[in-house]
Amino acid sequence: MANAFMGRFFKPGEEPRPSAGAGAEQPAPDAPQGVDSAVSSETDAKSAGKSGKSDMLAQRVDLHKYLLDKINLGFIDTMSSDELATEIRPIVREYIRDRHFPLSARELDLLIEDTTNEMLGLGPIEPLLKDDSIADILVNNHSQIFIERNGQLELTDIRFKDEDHLLRVINKIVSAVGRRVDESTPLVDARLADGSRVNVAIRPVAVDGPMVSIRKFSRHPLTMDRLVQSGSMADAMRILLVAAVQGRMSIVVSGGTGSGKTTLLNALSSKISDKERLITIEDAAELQLQQTHVCRMETKPPTLDGRNELRQRELLKNALRMRPDRIIVGEVRGEEAFDMLQAMNTGHEGSMCTVHANTPRDAISRLEQMVGMAGLPMTLMSIRGQIAAAIDLIVQVQRLHDGSRRVVSVSEITGMENDVIQMQEIMAFRKTGVNAENKIQGHFLATGIRPRFLETIAEVGLSVPDAIFDPSRPIS
Repeated sequence: MANAFMGRFFKPGEEPRPSAGAGAEQPAPDAPQGVDSAVSSETDAKSAGKSGKSDMLAQRVDLHKYLLDKINLGFIDTMSSDELATEIRPIVREYIRDRHFPLSARELDLLIEDTTNEMLGLGPIEPLLKDDSIADILVNNHSQIFIERNGQLELTDIRFKDEDHLLRVINKIVSAVGRRVDESTPLVDARLADGSRVNVAIRPVAVDGPMVSIRKFSRHPLTMDRLVQSGSMADAMRILLVAAVQGRMSIVVSGGTGSGKTTLLNALSSKISDKERLITIEDAAELQLQQTHVCRMETKPPTLDGRNELRQRELLKNALRMRPDRIIVGEVRGEEAFDMLQAMNTGHEGSMCTVHANTPRDAISRLEQMVGMAGLPMTLMSIRGQIAAAIDLIVQVQRLHDGSRRVVSVSEITGMENDVIQMQEIMAFRKTGVNAENKIQGHFLATGIRPRFLETIAEVGLSVPDAIFDPSRPIS
């Protein structure tokens, strides 16, 4: 492999020199020459503690800079991580030999792996991105990185060398999606190649240095069945919501930050027919729709002179001209709420969106406020009439204090009475306490109210069992 790439991989005159003569045998992959006397054992490496980790990090960053001077960067994009590791191995050996670094064979392999991650991936956090058990990666500054696993935050021992090191990784992320981050634009939303959502804040708004929040993209999207199996919702809720989606009821998924709104929206959208044309609108594309006919749109930040910004409202207006059957908005957070309600009221029934709110009633209040942000001459009564006519269901999700996420309410909007939007709760989750492990205990139940939309979906041949509305027993 090295011979095949040698001429193109290295810059002219930068080919690694042989360790002995022209015909010298190359050292074995796990035994770097010239440093045998200085090789330390794994036990010694562990005893070095934080100082050893700091030295290793500095070595890796310095090695990365050294490699950038040696190799042809344009050729890296055509190589896999294994091919790149094979190519840089002789350069790494030369580097550590010349500087008399004490590395064991295992440490050498780790250094090569870390350097490959630095060049092809996102440096120190690359292993965290590959760990499927991690849901969020939270970089508070270059020396403090937290992760969320199983709903709980954990401090890691991973860190960047300094702010410049972290900024290089940040610029790599945002430039890949055509965005920028600098003093004039210190806040930015972006996404990784796998769809993971990224939010970045740098100085001057980030007082202690650059901050990065990564909401990881699930390689295996949660389905409605898996949400039932994990205890996030009752099977009766699943039956009701699937019927509502297939019956083209317009649904709002409400919840706080990190409560699982997008996860549930993905699961609900998987029940939409492949025969329908779907248009998704997001700030940073992260929805994982599996249908055949999906058109995805993403907002665009303004240019340096503050022009050419494309907000969700402009995308929604354009989507109405694209002959959609349904429009799915990742998150409604501003004046685009008015256009979303218009879409739901003008032949795009079955559209869905998420909104930040702590209760279904709060979700309605937030929608009222966001419609008001559009600056249109509408009375509060008119706004509430639009909401009552457009939305059929509000599904409330909540992240509980033990880290678990549950659907805590399924409520139907039934219309207006005087100037108040009428809403009735169909199913809910009721907490009963905590167990010895401090885990939330409770049960799902039906309130006994049958939703009015059952008559609407019956017209298209859909039905749900009457038993799921029985309030005399917890629903499973």
